[in-house]
Amino acid sequence: QGIYKYLERCFSDFKQRGFVVGYDTRGQVTSNCSSKKLAKLTAAVLLAKDVPVYFFSTYVPTPFVPYAVQQLKAVAGVMITASHNRKEDNGYKVYWENGAQITSPHDKEIIKCIEECVEPWNGSWNENLVDTSPLRQDPLKKICDCYMEDLKKICYYRDLNMQTNLKFVHTAFHGVGHDYVQLAFKAFGFQPPIPVPEQKDPDPDFSTVKCPNPEEGESVLELSLRLAEKENARVVVATDPDADRLAVAEQQENGRWKVFTGNELAALFGWWMFACWKENCSEDADVKNVYMLATTVSSKILRAIALKEGFHFEETLPGFKWIGSRVKDLLDNGKEVLFAFEESIGM
Repeated sequence: QGIYKYLERCFSDFKQRGFVVGYDTRGQVTSNCSSKKLAKLTAAVLLAKDVPVYFFSTYVPTPFVPYAVQQLKAVAGVMITASHNRKEDNGYKVYWENGAQITSPHDKEIIKCIEECVEPWNGSWNENLVDTSPLRQDPLKKICDCYMEDLKKICYYRDLNMQTNLKFVHTAFHGVGHDYVQLAFKAFGFQPPIPVPEQKDPDPDFSTVKCPNPEEGESVLELSLRLAEKENARVVVATDPDADRLAVAEQQENGRWKVFTGNELAALFGWWMFACWKENCSEDADVKNVYMLATTVSSKILRAIALKEGFHFEETLPGFKWIGSRVKDLLDNGKEVLFAFEESIGM
């Protein structure tokens, strides 16, 4: 209700452009509460006020929500998720019209609006409104298809990918990731990764892991690593329950597994994106127009590469919201952003 009140103040065309709502697979049996139920209640508040709502018909990865906000030109969006936190938790992430998580002053102003309307309005508890309102649209197919097509834009060697005998294992950590990672591998021309059967399907209890965070390292990747050894797969890819966090492990020549840190992956991804840019850029492309970003708590290895190669490296405050906002600013000003990342604190 507070978000509605604030968006109504900020956007005169709110009721023309609409709002995006997505959700993950979390749920608590004892309280009969799930991410989907909370998403329906979120949608109900807006639908009851005659706001068009793009409500996904099934669970989606968190990145689909900000992507949909931009693709559909909505004013904002909410993803119901507690990401990689413990099973008892739930929460939501709010995305502004630029596709980035909200920053100040929007967060503070929304809190003020929430405090001004703590009593439910008529219609706010009507979770069935999402099934009956003509203002509700399901963006699932369009967004999924567009997202996978856009992924292909950063695939530079699809023919080689189609020929490789390299095998991958993927774990979705009981979350949303399985179907979408399968599609992403297909978009890149790879054979689909072998799923960890015990962790492939949604399970709000996260029954095979103490902590559903793939960045905890080898201890939470045990099932993945054992399956990879059995299947002779050299690379393990793990996504957290809402599929916006990644871990990767590679089997070394001595048979041991190397679990990469976020900083190490960023170094590889950053180097790769720049190498591909150099190989594929036009003759009049200016390296000084190219940017990479990281947060202040992350490795500065991309700065070292930038100093050598001549592109720009920038730091932002910690948090995806600050990276996202800065990336959007750069893109709006005609800059080319090849890569941006944040390493998790403590990794």
